[in-house]
Formats: sequence, structure tokens, C-alpha cells
Amino acid sequence: MYDTRNKDALASALLDLMGCMNSPRQDDFLLREAGVSLDRALFPLLVCLGRAGVMGVAELADQVGRDPSTISRQVSKLEELGLVRRKRSKEDQRIREASITKAGIRMIEAIVNARRRLLDQLLDGWTKEDRDNLPRLMQMLASAMKEKYRAEG
Repeated sequence: MYDTRNKDALASALLDLMGCMNSPRQDDFLLREAGVSLDRALFPLLVCLGRAGVMGVAELADQVGRDPSTISRQVSKLEELGLVRRKRSKEDQRIREASITKAGIRMIEAIVNARRRLLDQLLDGWTKEDRDNLPRLMQMLASAMKEKYRAEG
């Protein structure tokens, strides 16, 4: 029998991390640190659109793991706030794609800067090697998970 303690410890750490990352309090804290007033439900959509540039509602819903009809309503709210704009896709006129406006970009920049400040605080005292290795190792794990689930269908 082989030792599973490291795998169990990794799974436990990932569950703890996901709990922290998915906590509404975490989002509230980050938005407050960024000086941004935004409904917490809209926050992940704005960030996801900011990373992607342009995205249809169905794809956005898939990215954030929510129902497309819910996402469509939430993207409408972001549009009303002037943070995104929607237009028909050039490839498929049935699809309305959302993209970030300049105001949305400014809001995302405030959030990114706040996230950097918070990570600086959280990683204070870590060795340079640990700080350098953490993102690389986390991305390796995320990529392996995505590939595994993509291959499994």
C-alpha cells in the first residue's frame, strides 16, 4: 500500500482554497479594497469578460458555471452600468457577444491592483522560490484538470 497522505493533504488544501475563493466575503473584501461598488454576482462575469475580451452569453455561462438565462440578465445589468456592450456576432447573427467598455476596463484595473496588494500581504514572508513556484505549479494542476475533463467529455 502506498502513502496517500500527500494527495489527501493536497485535496484538503484545494478545498480550503476553493472555499476561500468562492466566499462572498472574499469578493466583498476585494471589491471594497478596490474601491469598487458592484453587485457581487456581476463581479466574476466582469472579470471573465475582461480576460476573454469578447464572449457570447452561452460561453460566458459555461466559463462561470451558471445558467445562460441568468447570465444574460446579469450581462444586461453590466450593460446598463456601462461596463460592457453587446453586439451581434459577425460569425453568427443569433449570438450577442459582450465586450468590456473603457469604464469596465478601469474597474477591472482597480480590482487587479487590489488583488495584487492583497496577494502581497498574503505572501509576505514567503521565500522568493515559493512565490515563484506557486503560480507555475497551480497552473500545471489546473491545465491537467482541464485536459482530463476535456478528454473525458
